[in-house]
Amino acid sequence: MAQNRQVCITGTDRGIGLELVRGLLQAGCTVYAGGIVSPNPELERLNEQFPGQLHAFLLDVGSDASVQEAAEWIRSLTPALDMLINNAALLGDTEKTVADELDFSEMQRVYDITALGAIRMANALLEPIMNGGKLIVNITSEAGSIGNSYREAWFGYCMAKAALNMGSTIIHNRIRGDGGRVLLLHPGWVKTSMSGTWNDSGTHTPQQSAAFILGRIEERRSELHDRPLYLEADTGNELPW
Repeated sequence: MAQNRQVCITGTDRGIGLELVRGLLQAGCTVYAGGIVSPNPELERLNEQFPGQLHAFLLDVGSDASVQEAAEWIRSLTPALDMLINNAALLGDTEKTVADELDFSEMQRVYDITALGAIRMANALLEPIMNGGKLIVNITSEAGSIGNSYREAWFGYCMAKAALNMGSTIIHNRIRGDGGRVLLLHPGWVKTSMSGTWNDSGTHTPQQSAAFILGRIEERRSELHDRPLYLEADTGNELPW
């Protein structure tokens, strides 16, 4: 990862997002890290370790007002971003099927954060993105692949990631004529706290997954195709839409 890049990341409170911040700081980048936890001791330690490189701020990607306020603040600090990484997401219920009593309000919240959050951020920061590296990276999932669909539950998350994939193609269609592109990365099966408690059953640690993501970005960041690349971060394999 080249030094002196200006990168904005969402969902940086813990897990993959926090490790992406750490990896980018170690690479010499300036990082604008948005999360909902304040104070965040981990980010405070990174700020002390990398003085002048980290700009942490409160961000709820499900709130129009929060996103606009954050974007105005970022634009006041830099006219150009090399990259926007949309990582913020909610998992929601993973057990109930269509035969059960479903919580539709929870599904709407998952959709609002996981799908629309990335669209809000791209919309609010489009000018500095296109003034800079013209790259948007959306952390998606194999769960959003209709071609690979096998689950009987996970309504909110699967539908939100499928919607994120579609939204990414729409953004890509608009910006590719000016050299802009969207990259969709599935981080793999990650040990995570997305359900509210630590789940150790994943294949990769957040540190490993973040390293795969940053490596894949560096490898494919300059490619411009008719559609966004939709890849597994660990293997580099393309996923079916």
